[in-house]
Amino acid sequence: MNHFKITIDNILKRELFRDSILVAGEEGKSREIKWTHILEMDDFDSFINGGELILTTGSNISFDSAEGISKVKKLIKSHVAGICVELGTHVKKIHPTIIEIANQHHFPIIVFSETVKFVDITQDLHTIIINSHHEQMHHLHVLSNEFNELSLGPNGILNILKKVHDYFNKTVLLITDDQKMYYYPLLNKVNTENLHSLVSHMKDIEAYQDYLLDNAYYTFFPIKGLGQSWGNLCLQEKAEALDEFSFSILDRASLAIAQILLRNRTIEERKQNQEDDIVQKLLLGEEYDSYAASKVLPPSAENLYYRLIIIKNNLFKNHSYEFDWEEIKLQQAVMLRSLFKKHGFFPAISVTKNKIAVIASFYKSKHTKETENSFTHVTGAIQNVYEENIFHGKEAYISTSSLQKDYTNLTSCYKEANEVLQLQKMGVSQIIFYEDIGVYRLLLKLQHEDLQDYVSHYLGTLLDYDKDTNNNLLLTLSTYLETMGSKKETSEQLFIVRQTLYHRLAKIEELLGEDYLEATHRQGLELAIRAHALLKAGFR
Repeated sequence: MNHFKITIDNILKRELFRDSILVAGEEGKSREIKWTHILEMDDFDSFINGGELILTTGSNISFDSAEGISKVKKLIKSHVAGICVELGTHVKKIHPTIIEIANQHHFPIIVFSETVKFVDITQDLHTIIINSHHEQMHHLHVLSNEFNELSLGPNGILNILKKVHDYFNKTVLLITDDQKMYYYPLLNKVNTENLHSLVSHMKDIEAYQDYLLDNAYYTFFPIKGLGQSWGNLCLQEKAEALDEFSFSILDRASLAIAQILLRNRTIEERKQNQEDDIVQKLLLGEEYDSYAASKVLPPSAENLYYRLIIIKNNLFKNHSYEFDWEEIKLQQAVMLRSLFKKHGFFPAISVTKNKIAVIASFYKSKHTKETENSFTHVTGAIQNVYEENIFHGKEAYISTSSLQKDYTNLTSCYKEANEVLQLQKMGVSQIIFYEDIGVYRLLLKLQHEDLQDYVSHYLGTLLDYDKDTNNNLLLTLSTYLETMGSKKETSEQLFIVRQTLYHRLAKIEELLGEDYLEATHRQGLELAIRAHALLKAGFR
């Protein structure tokens, strides 16, 4: 980048500076000159922007005495590139203390022992500065075209990173919103894992600021498209070390990468919409394109199994998300696909505003406990996901169908998963797996009137007594049956003394009959208690 900078060292080699002498600030010869300015007034603070080469006869600054020290310090503090002083009329020599201060701050002081035309110096330097700007703009245009060409070819992102690296000779990386990272040059595994961990914990990243990652500072450049942020391009350099031209180059690289991500996102959306269509047709038992399905589902095999998982995400209770639905839909699919693959599944996903359906397929030599654990782990992982405005796992209902091999059974699986979901939403059960819902598999298939008749037959007298006396004999009976008739466990769970329990059990026996614990009668009561729970939860 120094190729385009006009520095103190550059101008000292020009014809107009042939008779000049650098009396201080030798180590500041690399300072960039952005403009020249003739300065003779006393109060010059408001006329300085920084980066100027000041030309003066010294009429406003006492360079030959200690009185000029304060004004020289002001120039240094204002980030002036350097100062040229014409010796003679106002200044005979530069005071030693001023030279010492200038050396300490690497502030160049150039003196002319003879009269010079400041207008000639100004014209000469402004010409080369303007030419340098034109050269920069041309170079930036060439680089932009190269970035755009690379974005259209294979491995576009990596090639753009390589181009940026070659230009700055600094490590460069890309962090996308799905936490995927690209690097150049390639980093070893330990560096990669460290960066992944550090970035995943970063919040409120500000554009064009530098952050410490793995013992090195990286300046972040936002990747934006369609009004959204998709990640950051990061250069291993502190922000203060980069000039405006460097920022322009990295902005052009970011724009080219954004174009790649936009195309990729469009392709992903198209693929997800096709997958949505196939999965929905499989669930509803409609005709579908077998070739399209083969791109979504893994190849059939003797050891191929699957479960259908339904997720009810309550995000859209808030209608403010409606406008961003397509983006949210894609991010939900990408997030869940990654999560299921991580646990060893081949997911086919359909995302709607009401439900997310995942056909979670896997290959296994036989059905093992390990397989069930994988499903338990993945459902637990879903519940632990929290992505602002995208997915709230703690608020989601998750249900799982029975284990299957034939995809033609998906319609039945859909009914099973929805039955589990129905129990959860009614608050009757928090069970996730269809196999574990027990007698509810039967009860959910009955009519509302049939359940009412059944409950009335077995529990009618008990429910009437509870209603009239404000007692809770139904809860006592339910707990007593669940503890297999253990009076000790029943009293502990109900937080009552044994004597109170004996009194309640006696009343239950009086209302239901002495044989209420006999096998057949007991089974009928247990089924009626479950049916009553369904009715009470609003089953229709």
